Amino acid sequence: MISDELRALLLKQKYKLIGRNAGVKLCTWTKHSLRGKGACYKEKFYGISSHRCLQMAPAINVCSHNCVFCWRATQFTQTKVYDPDEPAEIIDRAIDAQRMLLSGFGGFEGVDKQKLKEAYDPNQVAISLSGEPTLYPYLPELITRFMQRNFTTFVVSNGTNPQMLERIKPTQLYITLPAPNEEIYKKTCQPLIMDGWKKINESLDILHDKSARRARTVARLTLVRNINMLDPKGYAKLIEKYLPMYVEAKAYMAVGFSRQRLGMNFMPNHAEIVEFAQKLAEETGYIITDEQTPSRVVLLARDDAAAKRRLISDGEKESHR
Repeated sequence: MISDELRALLLKQKYKLIGRNAGVKLCTWTKHSLRGKGACYKEKFYGISSHRCLQMAPAINVCSHNCVFCWRATQFTQTKVYDPDEPAEIIDRAIDAQRMLLSGFGGFEGVDKQKLKEAYDPNQVAISLSGEPTLYPYLPELITRFMQRNFTTFVVSNGTNPQMLERIKPTQLYITLPAPNEEIYKKTCQPLIMDGWKKINESLDILHDKSARRARTVARLTLVRNINMLDPKGYAKLIEKYLPMYVEAKAYMAVGFSRQRLGMNFMPNHAEIVEFAQKLAEETGYIITDEQTPSRVVLLARDDAAAKRRLISDGEKESHR
């Protein structure tokens, strides 16, 4: 449950809270896309439409980590969802919340009216806003119900709940690979469970199995200068072992409450990310296929996936309009 104190903080940060545990927030890139000021790197890399993306969390303050780079107010972290909301209710209220957040954009200068009309009918959900979504017990049903409504579904997990990862089948599954070894993992993620590193490796093994079945999988490296942006050979060994379809090397961004823990000095610039990604490519044989400077992110792909990295084909785009 969301406490009154946390609720006040989240509302101040422009979250829309739905039900007992869930929430929605307009992504910065959704706003930029509506104003013709660029799009999320996920649009550039994978073909989703930033202006039609719904960013949400089914359990907004529940997680097994208190990562130093997290934008959450981690002092409120819970490790279990109490009285979880029903998936159907979450989806209806999340779409309503997104429309409410968009409602004032019609009067803003430079807003593309056609895009705004389309934004009211989202067709992509990023289950990644805050907290660890795999701790929400009805996640498989939530994903299924979104996909029944012709949504593409991106799930971003910290990898500490492999049993749930076995059960879900989103359009694209991310696992954060936060460190090259257990020592750096503990420093970076400040785990609230005893065997987090073991569970992450179990989840990466599941990612490997899903990749082998041609599921779309991504290992995301959230890189923090002087903390976990170290030992590219260590990361490479894990990548080579588990063979995700894609790897994203992405800079920590000094946003939210992470600024109180870290701040700008820990945020790598894009050139540093490119250099780190090049080292990963040299060690793994993965190919650098794209980058986006504003987001400070580089995409690497397995050779067999590099030519097929777009998420949505022209035919699929038609079905999602």
